[in-house]
Amino acid sequence: MSELPEKQAKRLKALIQEAEIKLAAAKELLISVLGDEEVGTIDRTKVVEDLSGKVVEGIFDGQNMIGPDGKTYPVPVNYASKSKLVEGDIMKLTIAEDGKLVYKQIGPTPRKQLIGTLISHDGQYFVEAAGKEYKILLATVTYFKLNIGDQVTIIIPEDNVDAVWAAVEASL
Repeated sequence: MSELPEKQAKRLKALIQEAEIKLAAAKELLISVLGDEEVGTIDRTKVVEDLSGKVVEGIFDGQNMIGPDGKTYPVPVNYASKSKLVEGDIMKLTIAEDGKLVYKQIGPTPRKQLIGTLISHDGQYFVEAAGKEYKILLATVTYFKLNIGDQVTIIIPEDNVDAVWAAVEASL
């Protein structure tokens, strides 16, 4: 293959990858506007390569992002805490060629708020709310300067009755 067709092929590949990324973003925006029921089934997890590196979309599980291949990607606890991520949020991870990881929430799951009390078992923090204990990140405890017994507002997935993790919205 001569140099010119090879350059053209690389450029076409890059254009297709850019289009796939933009299409995925457009689908997520459509879902956020209309909701899942109106849009129908859309594959929300995928891995693509773009000009800035590898892009992985996945689901936040309360601590990590789970990619479409089942691989676990550790989400920085400060980002998860300050962004108030909850189980089921759709995330995008860009892995730059130099190895830098950039996470972004691209599709928040529907949420509901509860009021609860901070408790601790075996070095893990929980918020007891509505008769259930939800794990919270240690970074959240330090960020809000919480103490055992404090009342907090937590965010959990609206329709996930099996949720294990919660995000703290505010200290009361």
